[in-house]
Amino acid sequence: MAKAVWNNAVIAESDETVMVEGNHYFPKDSVKAEYLTASAMSTSCPWKGTASYFSITVDGDRNDDAAWTYPEPKAKAENIRDHVAFWRGVTVTD
Repeated sequence: MAKAVWNNAVIAESDETVMVEGNHYFPKDSVKAEYLTASAMSTSCPWKGTASYFSITVDGDRNDDAAWTYPEPKAKAENIRDHVAFWRGVTVTD
């Protein structure tokens, strides 16, 4: 089972992640939404599409733009629709 942990809190946990470019993409229903706040940041990938970001807040500590998702992925990345990935100090183990 893969877990995403930041600031000693489990942000996401699933045995159905999708691996893309070395990142675990967690199904949205396995992510604890109470830790996430939508961010204004976005990036573009030539084959995945436009990513939207979230900041993570745990016990008053904030990790800006530490999670991302592709709300409307391109055809080659359809398998990560409704999935969330993490970085910026979020520890992901499997």
